[in-house]
Amino acid sequence: MATAAAPAPAPSNPAPAAAVTPADSDDPASTVQKGAKSFGLDFSLLPKFASHAEHRAHLKARLAAAFRLFGKNGYDEGAAGHITVRDPERKDCFWVNPFGRPFSMITLSDLLLVDHEGNVVEGGKPGMGQLVNRAAFEIHSKIHAARPDVTAACHAHTTYGRAFSVFGRTLPITTQDACAFHRGLKVYADFKGVVLSEGEGLRIAKALGDDGKAVIMQNHGFLTVGPTIEAAVFWFVTLERLCRLQMMVDAVEAARGASADGGDGDGWRAKEIGEAEREFTWRQIGHEFSGWFQGNAYLMEMEDQLHGAHLK
Repeated sequence: MATAAAPAPAPSNPAPAAAVTPADSDDPASTVQKGAKSFGLDFSLLPKFASHAEHRAHLKARLAAAFRLFGKNGYDEGAAGHITVRDPERKDCFWVNPFGRPFSMITLSDLLLVDHEGNVVEGGKPGMGQLVNRAAFEIHSKIHAARPDVTAACHAHTTYGRAFSVFGRTLPITTQDACAFHRGLKVYADFKGVVLSEGEGLRIAKALGDDGKAVIMQNHGFLTVGPTIEAAVFWFVTLERLCRLQMMVDAVEAARGASADGGDGDGWRAKEIGEAEREFTWRQIGHEFSGWFQGNAYLMEMEDQLHGAHLK
């Protein structure tokens, strides 16, 4: 389990990039709120681990809790959906859910360790419990290979994420929470069916790029990544809610007569947040450490409700 000890032989989760405090900047974002203070969070809150084994146990427990959270939120669609976590020792392998196991039933003993060739290295239960979702492998293996900074990746066929994805557009920055995606939100504006080939997995990884934390996939949904599982989970939950919110905004604009050709809908046209204000807000809620901090709250709540049921 995680301890408060000093960094030990095995590396802990990759340290997320530090937030840039607006007061320390010379760019326009620093003028948005004169004398603004940061939240005062620091990296000492990140868990430290004495060994790879201890780190692995922590990651697997968090991964099982994340699946339960996805199940609770209704993110499953049949057997579709997957979350992966890179193994802290075997960097070319990742832990993933077995194909066909409902999110709401996943436990530690269900998790599979899969290499970048698609082989089950360990874990799972005999029979169906060791089935690997080919789409999960093709997408996640290419992302983990292309992005050594990525510890976790999440994808599920959520209701609002899929609905928003059919438009093949990025998310308008119209709310404070949307500013978390001021940087790092990408769009893969193509659809070639279920991802069953190496080439399609590579195209999705390319669309995510070197700095993406989320990619909206045309007619498919979206995927999020992070240097910690907590960050990847938080970006996913938040983006799903933002997709729902944006479609509500779009519906109100349409109902009120707001249009792209200039109609203001009698004042009911959404106002996008300015560039400097987006940057200012991103520096507080959009960086990787903020993702970890907020995702940690989600998973702590889930763990409290599970009473250890996910640890079997």
